[in-house]
Amino acid sequence: MKRSLKITGTAVLAATALVLAGCSKPASTSSSTTPVATPAAGSSSSAGASSDPGTSSGTDTSSDTGTTSAASSATSSALSSTSGSSGGGSTGKTLSVGFFGFAKANSFAQAAWAGVQEAAAANNATATFIDSNFDGPTQVNQLQDAVTSKRYDVVVIQANDGTAITPAVKQALAAGIKVVVEFTPIGGKFDTIEPQVDGVISIVDTPTNNGAGLAELGLGACKKLAVDPCKVAYLQGFANYPLDAARTQAVEDGLKAGGADLVASVVGGYTADAGRTAFQNVLQANPDVNVVIGSSQAIAGAAALAGDKNILFVGNGGSTQAFDGIKSGKWFGTYNIPEKTEGKTATELGLKAARGETVPTATDARDLTPYQALLTADKIAGQTADYSD
Repeated sequence: MKRSLKITGTAVLAATALVLAGCSKPASTSSSTTPVATPAAGSSSSAGASSDPGTSSGTDTSSDTGTTSAASSATSSALSSTSGSSGGGSTGKTLSVGFFGFAKANSFAQAAWAGVQEAAAANNATATFIDSNFDGPTQVNQLQDAVTSKRYDVVVIQANDGTAITPAVKQALAAGIKVVVEFTPIGGKFDTIEPQVDGVISIVDTPTNNGAGLAELGLGACKKLAVDPCKVAYLQGFANYPLDAARTQAVEDGLKAGGADLVASVVGGYTADAGRTAFQNVLQANPDVNVVIGSSQAIAGAAALAGDKNILFVGNGGSTQAFDGIKSGKWFGTYNIPEKTEGKTATELGLKAARGETVPTATDARDLTPYQALLTADKIAGQTADYSD
């Protein structure tokens, strides 16, 4: 499925929430607006390895006004043992990484930022979080400014508007900056992990794969309940939005192909309140619904209303709430991309490329997990969530 992505004005925030599957609660973050970098081994303060990435994150909303030490030598040494093959290590020129995250005040972006810092610390690089605060035009301007100032050797981008930022990405490439597209595609296609701009490195999860995975989890829940027909409700993110439409279509197609009875496909949004309201409406019309699928936030709100009903829930997102839901038995599973690992891998790829190594140009984010993003109770042992909703 190929759809054009067009976002302007206030639609950018909704677009980003959609892409993130609604990961909206901020991690604990510093109030400082000074960019904090992650230097090479030998620094004296810690970053990246902490489960609370926000405590050491830096923010740059316009220009790089300074950096501070953010990586312990012990942590860097340990990381070098696993990342030293990148060709960077602690030797050679120190490189600079700009992380153009969705927003600093966002737990999902903070998880990626922790991974960015880890990779930088292990590979003789500094890292700065450039905060666009969910605003597409702001992010475009920030990237253009970075190109003009030649501030970064590598940029890792979580695009707020994957279409609008494309010209700036091309400018960065033309200036010799290595560009890594992380988590959400840049371009108008939602069904491919391949770069849609020549020269970029892509490590993404496509909406169509996401939707197909949610359907597979839903069918697994049906099988566990052993009901026929199995009545499934899907709480989609936003209505009539291209990226979400691609995911929703994939969910619906997968459920129908698997023999499920899709009794409702309604907007459930990306908050617990929105999910609770949507689920109330679903229950009124379909009191015998068996399985409910939606964003991890929406499902958290819905599950609270289920009481002792024999309903299984499927989430979209790897939050601590989703992990707890699976462990409790109320959730059958969740679609989980380990965002800290993805941020780390994206940075490692960019640094390798900047140092002349040949790297893969397309990586499926599902491959970062041993379970292809489909996390269920039988696979959760030893797994940890990267963020909290």
